[in-house]
Amino acid sequence: MKETIHIALVGNPNSGKSSLFNVLTGLNQKVGNFPGVTVDKKVGSSQISPGMAATIIDLPGTYSLYPRREDEWVAYRVLMQQDKQVEPNMVVLVADASNLKRNLLFASQIIDLKIPVVIALSMMDLAKSKGIKIDVAELERELGVPIIPINPRKNKGIPQLKKAVEQTAQQLYKTPVRDFINNEALATGAVNGVKELLPELSDYKAIHYLINHESFALSDPLQQKIESIEQDFKFNHTKTQAEEILQRYQRIGTILKQSVSEPSPLQKSLFTEKLDDILLHRRWGYLILLFVLFTLFQSVFWLAEYPMNLIDWSFSQLSGWFAQILPDTWWSDLFINGILAGLSGILVFVPQIMILFYLITTLEDTGYMARISFLTDKVMRKVGLNGKSVMPMISGFACAVPAIMSARNIENKKERLLTILVTPLMSCSARLPVYTILIALVIPKTYYLGFLSLQGLVMMGLYLLGLAMALVVSYVAKWFIKIQEKSFFILELPTYRAPRWKNAAMTMINKAKIFVLEAGKVIMIISLILWALSNYGPKEKMKAVETQYAGLIEKNPADAAALTQQKNTELLQNSYAGILGRTIEPVIAPLGFDWKIGIALITSFAAREVFVGTMATLYSVEGGADADESTLTQKMKTAVRADGSKVYTLGTGLSLMVFYVFAMQCMSTLAIVKRETRSWKWPLIQLAYMTGLAYIMSLLVFHLFN
Repeated sequence: MKETIHIALVGNPNSGKSSLFNVLTGLNQKVGNFPGVTVDKKVGSSQISPGMAATIIDLPGTYSLYPRREDEWVAYRVLMQQDKQVEPNMVVLVADASNLKRNLLFASQIIDLKIPVVIALSMMDLAKSKGIKIDVAELERELGVPIIPINPRKNKGIPQLKKAVEQTAQQLYKTPVRDFINNEALATGAVNGVKELLPELSDYKAIHYLINHESFALSDPLQQKIESIEQDFKFNHTKTQAEEILQRYQRIGTILKQSVSEPSPLQKSLFTEKLDDILLHRRWGYLILLFVLFTLFQSVFWLAEYPMNLIDWSFSQLSGWFAQILPDTWWSDLFINGILAGLSGILVFVPQIMILFYLITTLEDTGYMARISFLTDKVMRKVGLNGKSVMPMISGFACAVPAIMSARNIENKKERLLTILVTPLMSCSARLPVYTILIALVIPKTYYLGFLSLQGLVMMGLYLLGLAMALVVSYVAKWFIKIQEKSFFILELPTYRAPRWKNAAMTMINKAKIFVLEAGKVIMIISLILWALSNYGPKEKMKAVETQYAGLIEKNPADAAALTQQKNTELLQNSYAGILGRTIEPVIAPLGFDWKIGIALITSFAAREVFVGTMATLYSVEGGADADESTLTQKMKTAVRADGSKVYTLGTGLSLMVFYVFAMQCMSTLAIVKRETRSWKWPLIQLAYMTGLAYIMSLLVFHLFN
């Protein structure tokens, strides 16, 4: 019978841990969440030997066993055996050979926990380029655990690592009996007191029980006994931690002198340092950053356009085909205009999500992403954010959904929450059809200096307006969010490297799966609700419309298509969605909106671009939602109110544009915010403040320009 072991994969950030995980597990991966937190749980299966399989869990990167961030606490609880859902038999620790001193601190702590461990020594090629020579056999003797040099990018050392894992699992490698440092001496009486209560603990693990027992799942009597031991022996957390780290680095220094030779620090700087002189320059650095972000932004638009159009076309063809073969019943309409339309609304975002995360992962792999955060931290910090907030916000110009998902790399809870709350204010690509048709309606084709288009300047102004308001909202919101957590912008600038295309592809696929399976459920439910509201209304009114147009079509068969379109418009007007539009008309009238725009505001909550399709239906353009935009624009230009005045004046057009800049007109964004914050509280707050902001700003704009 094949044996299955459970392995925790750990290491410092940027140590090559994710690359090793991908090589060991391939496509046999699942991504979920640790219970109670939004930290990703990556689990995969691997064949270690013919008789042994392994379940590998990739724990979040951490520098030591003294956690500060949410993701570090996740790794810490697993290593301290406080997570009942993740109980590894052994640990594979990935250590960066080019920065061995810092990596060995974490390694020595895990060794002293007395957990079976294998060290995978990565970045050997980088260490060699720095002139660092490592005597692996000597290092292995000093630490007392197996050490295997690996290069996941080139698949080197993987068979040897699997062999070491198998031998460790079979207890051919024993955990060192002697501690890396004398942990008992750090707090002799207190350590022995805890070990009397829990004899199975190592000396070092007992110290962590003294420091963090309040965060462990222990019984109340046991908690009280440990607290009493702390008080009796006057245990000092800070002093003990400081002495421990100092002693570990002293021992690590001795080991490195015996097993590692390094070049003189006076040698010429590496390629990375030379490149940083340009990319982090106080002037050129920002210009290069703007160029990189502009290229990223444009690439998402350009590359996603074709698959998105293909998805739209495919669903359109599929809907048309089903419309022909299915009987004319309510369930056919539900399937075509409810389920298929909802599915289309989910899948149409997938190309943007996949392309955006592919490009972001590529930037991360090259090492430039850390430089972006470094450059923008000063500006972001003034409004309550930090440098890591810039990428989610910029990504929001393409789509808020993947942008909010990418905010996970912000460690500080308050800054992460602020980033999530303001990112939807970035004008995403779904707003583009709305901006385009409204600008064509109310902004003249005027050029300044012969090449600056007024329409183009208005478009750019809408994007900048969203960005500026996001910074203002963040500045205000930081005073109301009472999360007390110190913000440390500690950032390691990794060495520049070639992107790992396979790793980027895996990340892209995983993010798409998360969106489709998690946010997709909520989108489908709301799509079906919107379908029902748009297709049903008071029976008497709906029946009266049906009867009226049945007679008209019978009398004028040549005009059947146009009359059917008019009938659909009146049915929508008398549906529950239409009634809702007329009900909210008194509220939206001060913004310059009529009931038809009210219906569009409601239906476009499924996705902002639905506004154009709704307008096409309401104004009876031949072909409905697939009508040519110029025809729709002409119809909207000639639209008049009951008193004969034009609907789409400059004031109304600008008011509507500003409303769409600020309003939360996207249910998928709310769904993903709920998922990321694990609460309906924040998406509802977001919906309320964005709707209020949209209303107030639209009101001001309408009265300024009307």
